Amino acid sequence: MTRIFITRAIPESGLKLLKKRKGLKIEVYEKDQIIPHRELLRRVKGVNILLSLLTDRIDTDIFDAAGPQLKLVANYAVGFDNIDVVEAKKRGIALTNTPGDEIAETVAEHTVAMMFALAHRIVESDTFMRAGKYKGWNPNLFLGTDIIGKTLGIIGTGKIGTCLIRRVAEGFGIRILYHDVRANPELEKTFHAVYRTKDQLLKEADFVSLHVPLLPSTHHLIGTKELKRMKKTAFLINTSRGPVIDIHALVQALKTKQIAGAGLDVHECEPNIACNKEDILTLRRLSNVILTPHTASATIETRDAMSCRAAKNILAFLRGDIPPNLIK
Repeated sequence: MTRIFITRAIPESGLKLLKKRKGLKIEVYEKDQIIPHRELLRRVKGVNILLSLLTDRIDTDIFDAAGPQLKLVANYAVGFDNIDVVEAKKRGIALTNTPGDEIAETVAEHTVAMMFALAHRIVESDTFMRAGKYKGWNPNLFLGTDIIGKTLGIIGTGKIGTCLIRRVAEGFGIRILYHDVRANPELEKTFHAVYRTKDQLLKEADFVSLHVPLLPSTHHLIGTKELKRMKKTAFLINTSRGPVIDIHALVQALKTKQIAGAGLDVHECEPNIACNKEDILTLRRLSNVILTPHTASATIETRDAMSCRAAKNILAFLRGDIPPNLIK
């Protein structure tokens, strides 16, 4: 009997695929919350396959607690910075994740929604209306900025960044700048995107959208120095990983209106929106920031697809095949 432990309930579509396979004992953490690390250490003992979430820290302690029969960690996420990849490889434990075109599409949509909400001050206007403050039309009330004709700078042109480029290039008349570790001639030819160094992009862009993995080289990719390079009229959007931005530096930039605003779906000290109490309170009060709870990929279609992909990775591994999304 192969034991599988799932650290939190995932959409039923993936569970159904696993349940069809004979010889599996599937356990799911019962509570609708992040499993405490101590509880995970207890529940993982004797498990052959672990289906984890990005909120679970999968490290040496977990591998030791599980025992040598643990052979696969199937991460229900595109990123895998929550896993000690080096240690897993040392122990011969296979790792998989759940990337896919539908995730890129959904996160790109969320980014576009952030752009429009920031430019047209949607959240501020909604709060104003709910508070009963509207007394009649005013030509200067909540003046925003047009999207058309502006410049979008994208840092990171993997699946999500490329999808965002395609979305805006086809419909909004936006000039596109991009930065990555190397130039992409295909993007330039197809979408007329223009390569820039990071500093050049920050200086020129009206919107800066981050789509990079969390690596030592991308930790605090945007800090005080980078924020000072941005236009005072520019907006910063992050749907990648929280620690890519130095949140304290961003709070200061938003507070002093060094930049016009920000849209944050991910947060440096998640689940907190900032890393100290003062910054948390400041962010809650600021009207030029939109905060969403790591929901950029949160559509029924996308989360179902991720669930199925995690299950298919497990089933392929059990058949002795190479999982479609093996982390190399």
